[in-house]
Amino acid sequence: MARRKIYTFLAIGAVVLGLSSSMAQAQSSACYSAAEFEAEQGLRIHSELMVIGLTCLKMPGGTGLYSKYQSFTNKHQTLIAGYENTLIRHLRANGVAHPEKEFHTLRTGLANRISQLAIGNVVGFCNAFTPRLDAALAMDQVKLRRWAQQVWRDAPTSRPLCQR
Repeated sequence: MARRKIYTFLAIGAVVLGLSSSMAQAQSSACYSAAEFEAEQGLRIHSELMVIGLTCLKMPGGTGLYSKYQSFTNKHQTLIAGYENTLIRHLRANGVAHPEKEFHTLRTGLANRISQLAIGNVVGFCNAFTPRLDAALAMDQVKLRRWAQQVWRDAPTSRPLCQR
């Protein structure tokens, strides 16, 4: 009888431990660490610049916009690759079956969101957003990272920043 109680107690303990571990994993996947948050925001900036370069290319004064985007990408390729790896690691750590595929879906979504702003008013979009290419290209890594660490109320990340 005493053994049965011990085994029951151990079984209940294992279930509770398993549930708390699952809950911790669910909580960690529900929000981003500071590095993960910065990574998604940094990739949002990168995606935005790509859309600006492609969308505004044929506008007056648009020649060279895509090459500015390419220069920005080359200048910050190590940081951008780090951001990509950070998010893929986050997805993998949180049990996503195909983290690379999910990551590419996220990147496509980032580009699609900014593209929606251009639909119906390309001229207004290009007038408003084209200056960001020059500003971004002039940034060093420290300034770019500071920009990526900002919370944008009008463009939230796919997960909020964890509050600790």
